[in-house]
Amino acid sequence: MLNDPLLKDRLVAEELMDSERLDTDTYAAVMADLARVNRVTLAARPTLAFLNRLAADRRSLRILDVGFGDGDMLRRIERWAARRGIAVELVGIDLNPRSLHAARLHTPPGSSIRYRIGDYELMGRGWDAVISSLVAHHMTRVELVAFLRWMEGHAGAWFVNDLHRHAVAHRSFPLLARIMRWHPIVRHDGTVSIARAFRPPDWATLLGEAGVREARVFRAFPFRLCVERRCAITSR
Repeated sequence: MLNDPLLKDRLVAEELMDSERLDTDTYAAVMADLARVNRVTLAARPTLAFLNRLAADRRSLRILDVGFGDGDMLRRIERWAARRGIAVELVGIDLNPRSLHAARLHTPPGSSIRYRIGDYELMGRGWDAVISSLVAHHMTRVELVAFLRWMEGHAGAWFVNDLHRHAVAHRSFPLLARIMRWHPIVRHDGTVSIARAFRPPDWATLLGEAGVREARVFRAFPFRLCVERRCAITSR
């Protein structure tokens, strides 16, 4: 089933949530449902496990989340850090200005997370970790290779948490979305996202093009494909 001919090649298509015609309130509703999808599918677990490994020998972390969406990953990290007694500087950057409204709407008062709109290249160096979740499949091949190169030179470690282009996920997500009564845009875009995602050989090629060596590519349940890298540079 993994070799479904419909998924042999990565789909090139736009998602409805990326449309400039989508109004701010609808976008926020879609982001809220995507956060629910992430909870149901255990999306944060691989990223938090990465941070556990990274925090094994330190008590503070400076973390940049590229493509923060509605900020759900950063909120999970903030709670994780509070439980562990780790001091964190949490910053999110996103190209979509509607993400700022969604993140502020869904982030509780008192949070120290900072959200910014713009290109990640504006964020400078010195990050202990750069993370992204469900962002890689939105990028073109050229954009993703450039992103990998940027992380190599600007962070002490980085972690990409994305979907695995897999026929079982592609066929089962529409059913799950209907059962959970998620937003129609989420139902549509979820299936498209899976078809736009990568497989392990794709990542080997992308990393090679970016000049990245010794990155770890691994699968995480359910149907996640992650890339972890500890860089040679130090972040401090």
